[in-house]
Amino acid sequence: MRRKWAGIGLSLAVAIGLAGCGGNDNNSGSSNSGATNGQSAENTTTPPAESNKPPVQLKYWTDDRHDQEYIKDMINKFNETNEDNIQVELTVMSENYTQSVDIAFSSKQAPDVLRLKSGNTAGFVKKGYLEPIDGFLTDDIKAEFGKLILDDVNRFDGKVYSLANTGNTLRLVYNKDIFAKAGIANPPASLQEMVDDAKKITEVGKADGIYGFALNFKSPKSAFDRSIREILSLSGYQGLGFDLKTGQFDFAPYSQVIEYFKTMYEDGSILPGAESLDIDPLRAQFAAGKIGMYLSFSTEPGVYQDQFPTDIDWAGALAPTLDGQIKGTSEIVSAGTWLGISAQSANKEAAWTFMKYMYGDEILKTYHEKGFGLAVVPSIVEQAGNPEINGMEGFLVGEHDSLWPVSPSVTPEGANYGDAFFKYMLAGGDLAAITQDLNARYNAALSQAVEKGEVAVTPNPAFDPANPQG
Repeated sequence: MRRKWAGIGLSLAVAIGLAGCGGNDNNSGSSNSGATNGQSAENTTTPPAESNKPPVQLKYWTDDRHDQEYIKDMINKFNETNEDNIQVELTVMSENYTQSVDIAFSSKQAPDVLRLKSGNTAGFVKKGYLEPIDGFLTDDIKAEFGKLILDDVNRFDGKVYSLANTGNTLRLVYNKDIFAKAGIANPPASLQEMVDDAKKITEVGKADGIYGFALNFKSPKSAFDRSIREILSLSGYQGLGFDLKTGQFDFAPYSQVIEYFKTMYEDGSILPGAESLDIDPLRAQFAAGKIGMYLSFSTEPGVYQDQFPTDIDWAGALAPTLDGQIKGTSEIVSAGTWLGISAQSANKEAAWTFMKYMYGDEILKTYHEKGFGLAVVPSIVEQAGNPEINGMEGFLVGEHDSLWPVSPSVTPEGANYGDAFFKYMLAGGDLAAITQDLNARYNAALSQAVEKGEVAVTPNPAFDPANPQG
Protein backbone atom coordinates (compact mmCIF):
# COMPACT_ATOMS: atom_id res chain seq x y z
CA MET A 1 0.00 0.00 0.00
CA ARG A 2 2.84 2.35 0.78
CA ARG A 3 4.40 1.78 -2.64
CA LYS A 4 1.07 2.55 -4.35
CA TRP A 5 0.64 5.77 -2.39
CA ALA A 6 4.17 6.88 -3.16
CA GLY A 7 3.62 6.46 -6.89
CA ILE A 8 0.38 8.39 -6.80
CA GLY A 9 1.89 11.10 -4.67
CA LEU A 10 4.80 11.63 -7.01
CA SER A 11 2.50 12.09 -9.98
CA LEU A 12 0.39 14.51 -7.98
CA ALA A 13 3.40 16.56 -7.06
CA VAL A 14 4.23 17.27 -10.68
CA ALA A 15 0.74 18.62 -11.37
CA ILE A 16 -0.08 20.21 -8.04
CA GLY A 17 -0.07 23.75 -9.37
CA LEU A 18 -3.45 23.12 -10.97
CA ALA A 19 -5.08 22.29 -7.65
CA GLY A 20 -7.39 24.84 -6.06
CA CYS A 21 -9.29 25.36 -2.89
CA GLY A 22 -11.58 28.29 -3.77
CA GLY A 23 -11.82 30.09 -0.46
CA ASN A 24 -12.74 27.28 1.76
CA ASP A 25 -12.16 27.22 5.47
CA ASN A 26 -11.03 23.61 5.22
CA ASN A 27 -9.68 23.01 8.85
CA SER A 28 -11.57 25.18 11.20
CA GLY A 29 -13.16 24.66 14.58
CA SER A 30 -12.60 25.86 18.11
CA SER A 31 -9.29 25.36 19.80
CA ASN A 32 -9.08 23.66 23.15
CA SER A 33 -5.39 23.19 23.74
CA GLY A 34 -2.80 25.89 24.03
CA ALA A 35 -4.42 28.58 21.89
CA THR A 36 -8.12 29.27 21.77
CA ASN A 37 -10.27 31.52 19.56
CA GLY A 38 -7.49 33.90 18.64
CA GLN A 39 -5.79 33.79 22.00
CA SER A 40 -2.05 33.21 22.04
CA ALA A 41 -0.68 29.91 23.21
CA GLU A 42 1.19 30.26 26.46
CA ASN A 43 4.89 30.19 25.71
CA THR A 44 6.43 27.77 28.17
CA THR A 45 9.96 27.88 26.81
CA THR A 46 12.85 30.23 27.39
CA PRO A 47 15.63 31.38 25.05
CA PRO A 48 18.84 29.36 24.96
CA ALA A 49 20.84 30.06 28.10
CA GLU A 50 24.04 30.90 26.22
CA SER A 51 22.53 33.97 24.56
CA ASN A 52 22.94 37.36 26.21
CA LYS A 53 20.84 39.19 23.64
CA PRO A 54 17.11 39.74 24.08
CA PRO A 55 15.26 37.09 22.09
CA VAL A 56 13.73 37.87 18.70
CA GLN A 57 9.99 37.49 19.21
CA LEU A 58 7.93 36.12 16.33
CA LYS A 59 4.20 35.59 16.08
CA TYR A 60 2.75 32.75 14.03
CA TRP A 61 -0.98 32.77 13.20
CA THR A 62 -2.90 29.80 11.88
CA ASP A 63 -6.52 28.72 11.52
CA ASP A 64 -5.62 25.02 11.64
CA ARG A 65 -6.86 23.28 14.77
CA HIS A 66 -6.47 19.63 13.84
CA ASP A 67 -2.67 19.75 14.06
CA GLN A 68 -2.20 22.27 16.85
CA GLU A 69 -0.70 19.91 19.42
CA TYR A 70 1.95 18.71 16.99
CA ILE A 71 2.69 22.24 15.75
CA LYS A 72 2.89 23.51 19.32
CA ASP A 73 5.40 20.77 20.16
CA MET A 74 7.50 21.61 17.10
CA ILE A 75 7.46 25.31 18.01
CA ASN A 76 8.48 24.55 21.57
CA LYS A 77 11.35 22.43 20.25
CA PHE A 78 12.42 25.26 17.94
CA ASN A 79 12.28 27.78 20.78
CA GLU A 80 14.44 25.56 22.96
CA THR A 81 17.04 24.58 20.38
CA ASN A 82 17.50 27.27 17.74
CA GLU A 83 20.86 29.04 17.88
CA ASP A 84 19.54 32.43 16.77
CA ASN A 85 17.72 33.30 20.00
CA ILE A 86 14.32 33.28 18.29
CA GLN A 87 11.10 32.70 20.21
CA VAL A 88 7.89 31.91 18.34
CA GLU A 89 4.43 32.45 19.82
CA LEU A 90 1.60 30.38 18.34
CA THR A 91 -1.90 31.77 17.91
CA VAL A 92 -4.74 29.57 16.67
CA MET A 93 -7.55 31.67 15.27
CA SER A 94 -11.30 31.17 15.12
CA GLU A 95 -13.55 30.95 12.05
CA ASN A 96 -12.81 34.58 11.13
CA TYR A 97 -9.17 34.03 10.25
CA THR A 98 -9.09 36.13 7.07
CA GLN A 99 -10.94 39.00 8.72
CA SER A 100 -8.58 38.84 11.71
CA VAL A 101 -5.61 39.01 9.36
CA ASP A 102 -7.16 42.02 7.58
CA ILE A 103 -7.63 43.84 10.88
CA ALA A 104 -4.11 43.00 12.03
CA PHE A 105 -2.53 44.38 8.87
CA SER A 106 -4.66 47.52 8.82
CA SER A 107 -3.68 48.26 12.44
CA LYS A 108 0.02 47.43 11.88
CA GLN A 109 -0.16 44.53 14.31
CA ALA A 110 0.30 41.70 11.84
CA PRO A 111 1.96 38.41 12.76
CA ASP A 112 5.38 37.56 11.36
CA VAL A 113 4.39 34.19 9.87
CA LEU A 114 0.97 33.20 8.52
CA ARG A 115 -0.71 29.94 7.58
CA LEU A 116 -1.51 30.16 3.90
CA LYS A 117 -4.02 28.14 1.90
CA SER A 118 -4.92 28.17 -1.76
CA GLY A 119 -8.13 29.96 -0.81
CA ASN A 120 -6.42 32.95 0.78
CA THR A 121 -2.92 33.24 -0.71
CA ALA A 122 -3.89 35.17 -3.84
CA GLY A 123 -5.95 37.62 -1.79
CA PHE A 124 -3.15 38.17 0.71
CA VAL A 125 -0.68 38.79 -2.12
CA LYS A 126 -2.97 41.34 -3.78
CA LYS A 127 -3.38 43.16 -0.47
CA GLY A 128 0.38 43.35 -0.01
CA TYR A 129 0.42 41.21 3.12
CA LEU A 130 3.11 38.75 2.06
CA GLU A 131 6.86 38.99 1.60
CA PRO A 132 8.38 37.17 -1.39
CA ILE A 133 10.76 34.43 -0.27
CA ASP A 134 12.78 34.10 -3.50
CA GLY A 135 15.88 35.57 -1.88
CA PHE A 136 15.85 32.87 0.79
CA LEU A 137 15.52 29.89 -1.55
CA THR A 138 18.73 27.88 -1.83
CA ASP A 139 19.54 25.47 -4.63
CA ASP A 140 18.68 22.54 -2.33
CA ILE A 141 15.27 24.00 -1.50
CA LYS A 142 14.56 24.69 -5.16
CA ALA A 143 15.49 21.12 -6.01
CA GLU A 144 13.16 19.72 -3.35
CA PHE A 145 10.16 22.01 -3.87
CA GLY A 146 10.78 23.39 -7.37
CA LYS A 147 8.20 21.30 -9.22
CA LEU A 148 5.58 22.56 -6.77
CA ILE A 149 6.38 26.27 -7.23
CA LEU A 150 3.81 27.23 -9.83
CA ASP A 151 1.91 30.29 -10.99
CA ASP A 152 -1.32 31.31 -9.26
CA VAL A 153 -0.73 28.77 -6.50
CA ASN A 154 2.33 29.99 -4.59
CA ARG A 155 4.01 32.15 -7.24
CA PHE A 156 2.42 35.40 -8.38
CA ASP A 157 3.90 37.81 -10.93
CA GLY A 158 7.12 35.84 -10.85
CA LYS A 159 7.56 36.00 -7.06
CA VAL A 160 7.32 33.02 -4.69
CA TYR A 161 5.44 33.41 -1.40
CA SER A 162 5.05 29.89 0.00
CA LEU A 163 6.09 26.26 -0.43
CA ALA A 164 3.96 23.14 -0.59
CA ASN A 165 3.43 20.62 2.19
CA THR A 166 0.22 18.59 1.93
CA GLY A 167 -3.16 18.32 0.23
CA ASN A 168 -6.51 17.12 1.53
CA THR A 169 -9.02 14.62 0.21
CA LEU A 170 -12.73 15.01 0.93
CA ARG A 171 -14.90 12.17 2.19
CA LEU A 172 -18.17 11.19 3.83
CA VAL A 173 -17.46 10.57 7.53
CA TYR A 174 -19.89 8.07 9.05
CA ASN A 175 -20.54 6.20 12.30
CA LYS A 176 -20.51 2.49 11.46
CA ASP A 177 -22.22 1.53 14.72
CA ILE A 178 -25.12 3.89 14.08
CA PHE A 179 -25.43 2.68 10.49
CA ALA A 180 -25.62 -0.90 11.71
CA LYS A 181 -28.20 0.02 14.35
CA ALA A 182 -30.36 1.58 11.63
CA GLY A 183 -29.95 -1.47 9.40
CA ILE A 184 -27.82 0.31 6.81
CA ALA A 185 -25.15 -1.94 5.32
CA ASN A 186 -23.06 0.56 3.35
CA PRO A 187 -22.49 4.32 3.11
CA PRO A 188 -24.81 6.00 0.59
CA ALA A 189 -23.82 6.03 -3.08
CA SER A 190 -26.45 8.56 -4.19
CA LEU A 191 -27.93 11.69 -2.62
CA GLN A 192 -31.33 10.02 -2.40
CA GLU A 193 -29.74 7.19 -0.44
CA MET A 194 -28.11 9.76 1.85
CA VAL A 195 -31.48 11.39 2.50
CA ASP A 196 -33.09 8.00 3.16
CA ASP A 197 -30.25 6.86 5.43
CA ALA A 198 -30.31 10.09 7.42
CA LYS A 199 -34.03 9.65 7.98
CA LYS A 200 -33.64 6.01 9.09
CA ILE A 201 -30.88 6.93 11.54
CA THR A 202 -32.94 9.75 13.01
CA GLU A 203 -36.00 7.53 13.42
CA VAL A 204 -33.95 4.89 15.23
CA GLY A 205 -31.79 7.23 17.30
CA LYS A 206 -33.78 10.41 17.97
CA ALA A 207 -34.87 9.23 21.43
CA ASP A 208 -31.18 9.05 22.34
CA GLY A 209 -30.31 12.39 20.75
CA ILE A 210 -28.89 10.79 17.58
CA TYR A 211 -29.53 12.39 14.19
CA GLY A 212 -28.65 11.30 10.70
CA PHE A 213 -26.72 14.26 9.35
CA ALA A 214 -24.97 17.48 10.31
CA LEU A 215 -22.69 20.17 8.95
CA ASN A 216 -21.09 23.29 10.43
CA PHE A 217 -23.83 25.60 9.18
CA LYS A 218 -22.65 28.48 11.37
CA SER A 219 -20.56 29.22 8.27
CA PRO A 220 -22.69 28.04 5.32
CA LYS A 221 -19.98 28.48 2.69
CA SER A 222 -17.51 26.53 4.81
CA ALA A 223 -20.11 23.79 5.31
CA PHE A 224 -20.90 23.51 1.60
CA ASP A 225 -17.25 23.74 0.54
CA ARG A 226 -16.51 20.61 2.57
CA SER A 227 -19.58 18.72 1.32
CA ILE A 228 -21.28 19.88 -1.89
CA ARG A 229 -17.88 20.48 -3.44
CA GLU A 230 -17.06 16.78 -3.08
CA ILE A 231 -20.48 15.60 -4.22
CA LEU A 232 -20.32 17.71 -7.37
CA SER A 233 -16.77 16.82 -8.39
CA LEU A 234 -17.56 13.11 -8.20
CA SER A 235 -20.78 13.79 -10.13
CA GLY A 236 -18.78 15.41 -12.94
CA TYR A 237 -19.08 19.11 -12.07
CA GLN A 238 -16.57 21.61 -10.74
CA GLY A 239 -17.38 21.84 -7.05
CA LEU A 240 -17.42 25.62 -6.53
CA GLY A 241 -19.99 26.55 -9.15
CA PHE A 242 -17.63 27.29 -12.06
CA ASP A 243 -18.15 25.60 -15.42
CA LEU A 244 -14.71 24.85 -16.83
CA LYS A 245 -16.15 24.09 -20.27
CA THR A 246 -17.76 27.50 -20.74
CA GLY A 247 -15.53 29.61 -18.50
CA GLN A 248 -18.62 30.93 -16.69
CA PHE A 249 -20.26 30.35 -13.33
CA ASP A 250 -23.26 28.04 -13.42
CA PHE A 251 -24.84 27.09 -10.10
CA ALA A 252 -27.53 24.84 -11.60
CA PRO A 253 -25.76 21.60 -10.54
CA TYR A 254 -25.23 23.13 -7.09
CA SER A 255 -28.94 23.82 -6.78
CA GLN A 256 -29.71 20.14 -7.40
CA VAL A 257 -27.67 19.14 -4.35
CA ILE A 258 -29.28 21.84 -2.22
CA GLU A 259 -32.71 20.30 -2.81
CA TYR A 260 -31.55 17.10 -1.08
CA PHE A 261 -30.07 19.05 1.82
CA LYS A 262 -33.33 20.94 2.15
CA THR A 263 -35.23 17.65 2.31
CA MET A 264 -33.06 16.44 5.20
CA TYR A 265 -33.65 19.71 7.03
CA GLU A 266 -37.41 19.56 6.52
CA ASP A 267 -37.79 15.95 7.65
CA GLY A 268 -35.78 16.60 10.82
CA SER A 269 -32.79 14.44 9.90
CA ILE A 270 -30.25 17.20 10.57
CA LEU A 271 -28.93 17.70 14.11
CA PRO A 272 -31.05 20.41 15.83
CA GLY A 273 -29.17 23.67 16.22
CA ALA A 274 -26.91 22.98 13.24
CA GLU A 275 -27.69 26.51 12.01
CA SER A 276 -25.27 27.83 14.65
CA LEU A 277 -22.93 24.85 14.74
CA ASP A 278 -19.20 25.40 14.33
CA ILE A 279 -16.98 22.57 13.12
CA ASP A 280 -15.41 21.61 16.45
CA PRO A 281 -18.73 21.39 18.33
CA LEU A 282 -19.91 19.22 15.44
CA ARG A 283 -16.87 16.99 15.83
CA ALA A 284 -17.51 16.73 19.56
CA GLN A 285 -21.07 15.57 18.87
CA PHE A 286 -19.85 13.03 16.31
CA ALA A 287 -17.23 11.73 18.73
CA ALA A 288 -19.99 11.32 21.32
CA GLY A 289 -21.99 9.17 18.89
CA LYS A 290 -24.75 11.68 18.21
CA ILE A 291 -24.31 12.17 14.44
CA GLY A 292 -24.68 9.49 11.79
CA MET A 293 -22.66 11.19 9.03
CA TYR A 294 -21.18 14.41 7.71
CA LEU A 295 -18.66 15.38 5.04
CA SER A 296 -15.20 16.81 5.63
CA PHE A 297 -11.49 16.71 4.93
CA SER A 298 -8.72 14.18 5.50
CA THR A 299 -7.81 16.12 8.64
CA GLU A 300 -10.61 14.34 10.53
CA PRO A 301 -8.64 11.22 11.58
CA GLY A 302 -6.12 13.42 13.36
CA VAL A 303 -8.93 15.27 15.08
CA TYR A 304 -10.39 12.06 16.51
CA GLN A 305 -7.01 10.84 17.63
CA ASP A 306 -5.83 13.98 19.40
CA GLN A 307 -8.50 16.66 19.75
CA PHE A 308 -11.64 14.60 20.32
CA PRO A 309 -10.54 11.05 21.15
CA THR A 310 -13.40 8.63 20.62
CA ASP A 311 -14.17 4.94 20.95
CA ILE A 312 -16.89 4.92 18.28
CA ASP A 313 -16.40 2.78 15.17
CA TRP A 314 -16.24 5.27 12.32
CA ALA A 315 -14.81 5.46 8.79
CA GLY A 316 -14.43 7.64 5.72
CA ALA A 317 -15.92 6.81 2.32
CA LEU A 318 -16.37 8.48 -1.04
CA ALA A 319 -19.18 11.00 -0.98
CA PRO A 320 -22.50 10.17 -2.63
CA THR A 321 -23.16 11.55 -6.10
CA LEU A 322 -26.26 13.07 -7.62
CA ASP A 323 -27.47 9.81 -9.14
CA GLY A 324 -25.19 7.18 -7.62
CA GLN A 325 -22.88 7.13 -10.65
CA ILE A 326 -19.30 8.37 -10.47
CA LYS A 327 -18.80 10.61 -13.49
CA GLY A 328 -15.90 12.71 -12.24
CA THR A 329 -13.11 12.58 -9.69
CA SER A 330 -12.88 13.71 -6.10
CA GLU A 331 -10.86 16.91 -5.94
CA ILE A 332 -7.69 17.00 -3.84
CA VAL A 333 -7.79 20.45 -2.27
CA SER A 334 -5.72 22.95 -0.31
CA ALA A 335 -2.47 21.84 -1.94
CA GLY A 336 0.52 23.97 -2.88
CA THR A 337 0.93 26.32 0.07
CA TRP A 338 1.57 26.18 3.81
CA LEU A 339 3.54 29.00 5.49
CA GLY A 340 4.30 32.58 4.46
CA ILE A 341 6.14 35.61 5.85
CA SER A 342 4.40 38.89 6.63
CA ALA A 343 5.48 41.93 4.62
CA GLN A 344 5.11 43.94 7.84
CA SER A 345 7.45 41.75 9.86
CA ALA A 346 10.43 43.58 11.33
CA ASN A 347 12.26 40.26 11.57
CA LYS A 348 11.95 38.66 8.14
CA GLU A 349 15.24 36.73 8.33
CA ALA A 350 14.24 35.27 11.68
CA ALA A 351 10.83 34.44 10.22
CA TRP A 352 12.53 32.58 7.39
CA THR A 353 14.73 30.71 9.88
CA PHE A 354 11.57 29.45 11.58
CA MET A 355 9.84 28.75 8.27
CA LYS A 356 12.86 26.77 6.99
CA TYR A 357 12.81 24.74 10.21
CA MET A 358 9.11 23.92 9.76
CA TYR A 359 9.78 22.78 6.19
CA GLY A 360 12.41 20.32 7.34
CA ASP A 361 12.06 16.77 6.06
CA GLU A 362 11.46 15.20 9.45
CA ILE A 363 8.64 17.61 10.34
CA LEU A 364 6.93 17.22 6.95
CA LYS A 365 7.35 13.43 7.03
CA THR A 366 5.90 13.18 10.54
CA TYR A 367 3.10 15.58 9.60
CA HIS A 368 2.02 13.12 6.91
CA GLU A 369 2.49 10.00 9.01
CA LYS A 370 0.43 11.47 11.85
CA GLY A 371 -2.40 12.05 9.41
CA PHE A 372 -2.54 15.86 9.54
CA GLY A 373 -2.36 16.07 5.76
CA LEU A 374 -1.35 13.93 2.79
CA ALA A 375 2.18 14.74 1.58
CA VAL A 376 2.63 16.07 -1.96
CA VAL A 377 6.35 16.96 -1.86
CA PRO A 378 8.12 14.20 -3.86
CA SER A 379 11.03 13.74 -1.46
CA ILE A 380 8.63 13.43 1.48
CA VAL A 381 6.29 11.05 -0.35
CA GLU A 382 9.25 8.77 -1.10
CA GLN A 383 10.32 8.40 2.52
CA ALA A 384 7.03 8.64 4.41
CA GLY A 385 4.94 5.65 5.41
CA ASN A 386 1.16 5.58 5.30
CA PRO A 387 -0.34 7.42 8.27
CA GLU A 388 -0.79 5.00 11.15
CA ILE A 389 -3.96 6.53 12.45
CA ASN A 390 -7.46 5.14 12.82
CA GLY A 391 -9.77 6.08 9.99
CA MET A 392 -7.11 7.41 7.62
CA GLU A 393 -7.42 4.41 5.30
CA GLY A 394 -10.70 5.85 4.03
CA PHE A 395 -9.04 9.15 3.08
CA LEU A 396 -5.93 7.95 1.23
CA VAL A 397 -5.57 8.97 -2.39
CA GLY A 398 -7.08 6.38 -4.72
CA GLU A 399 -8.33 5.85 -8.24
CA HIS A 400 -11.18 8.34 -7.86
CA ASP A 401 -9.02 11.22 -6.54
CA SER A 402 -7.27 13.81 -8.67
CA LEU A 403 -6.34 17.46 -9.02
CA TRP A 404 -8.69 19.89 -10.72
CA PRO A 405 -7.83 23.15 -12.51
CA VAL A 406 -8.07 26.27 -10.40
CA SER A 407 -11.40 28.07 -10.58
CA PRO A 408 -11.41 31.87 -10.47
CA SER A 409 -12.01 33.45 -7.08
CA VAL A 410 -14.33 36.45 -7.28
CA THR A 411 -16.38 38.45 -4.80
CA PRO A 412 -19.88 39.22 -6.08
CA GLU A 413 -22.11 41.99 -4.90
CA GLY A 414 -24.60 40.70 -2.35
CA ALA A 415 -24.78 37.30 -0.69
CA ASN A 416 -22.31 34.58 -1.62
CA TYR A 417 -23.55 31.21 -2.86
CA GLY A 418 -23.24 29.64 0.59
CA ASP A 419 -25.48 32.18 2.28
CA ALA A 420 -27.96 32.33 -0.60
CA PHE A 421 -28.45 28.57 -0.83
CA PHE A 422 -28.51 28.09 2.94
CA LYS A 423 -31.29 30.68 3.22
CA TYR A 424 -33.26 28.68 0.68
CA MET A 425 -32.55 25.47 2.54
CA LEU A 426 -34.05 26.93 5.73
CA ALA A 427 -36.84 29.13 4.42
CA GLY A 428 -37.59 28.01 0.87
CA GLY A 429 -38.24 30.31 -2.06
CA ASP A 430 -37.79 30.23 -5.82
CA LEU A 431 -34.68 28.09 -6.31
CA ALA A 432 -34.51 28.74 -10.05
CA ALA A 433 -34.57 32.49 -9.44
CA ILE A 434 -31.93 32.21 -6.71
CA THR A 435 -29.71 30.21 -9.05
CA GLN A 436 -30.14 32.68 -11.92
CA ASP A 437 -29.35 35.58 -9.59
CA LEU A 438 -26.16 33.87 -8.39
CA ASN A 439 -25.10 33.18 -11.97
CA ALA A 440 -25.68 36.81 -12.94
CA ARG A 441 -23.87 38.29 -9.95
CA TYR A 442 -20.90 35.90 -10.04
CA ASN A 443 -20.43 36.27 -13.80
CA ALA A 444 -20.63 40.06 -13.49
CA ALA A 445 -17.90 39.92 -10.83
CA LEU A 446 -15.91 37.58 -13.07
CA SER A 447 -16.14 39.97 -16.01
CA GLN A 448 -14.94 42.86 -13.86
CA ALA A 449 -12.04 40.79 -12.52
CA VAL A 450 -11.02 39.80 -16.05
CA GLU A 451 -11.19 43.43 -17.23
CA LYS A 452 -8.96 44.50 -14.34
CA GLY A 453 -6.49 41.75 -15.11
CA GLU A 454 -7.07 40.09 -11.74
CA VAL A 455 -8.00 36.72 -13.21
CA ALA A 456 -7.65 35.02 -16.58
CA VAL A 457 -10.30 32.65 -17.88
CA THR A 458 -9.93 30.24 -20.80
CA PRO A 459 -12.99 28.10 -21.62
CA ASN A 460 -12.20 24.44 -22.24
CA PRO A 461 -15.08 22.82 -24.17
CA ALA A 462 -13.23 19.49 -24.16
CA PHE A 463 -12.80 19.38 -20.38
CA ASP A 464 -13.25 15.84 -19.03
CA PRO A 465 -14.23 15.65 -15.33
CA ALA A 466 -13.07 12.04 -15.23
CA ASN A 467 -9.61 13.17 -16.31
CA PRO A 468 -9.40 16.81 -15.17
CA GLN A 469 -5.70 17.19 -15.94
CA GLY A 470 -6.22 16.11 -19.55
